[in-house]
Amino acid sequence: MPLIFVIALLCILRYFEVGPVATMSWWWIVGLMFVAFIWFEFVERIFGLDKKKAHDESEKAREARVKKTFK
Repeated sequence: MPLIFVIALLCILRYFEVGPVATMSWWWIVGLMFVAFIWFEFVERIFGLDKKKAHDESEKAREARVKKTFK
């Protein structure tokens, strides 16, 4: 997720031509977008990171339900 924030910040800084980012090529930003796309579409699935996040959320909800029931 931090990669998305960096890309958005770079886009804004490049558009408004702020600081050293003003001379940076748009291709660097597009390259970062491509890396983010590959990461979120393929790498997370390969390592199961997307399912791990969903499992952790359901586990927290289950623990809260159990705690509420037996409290």
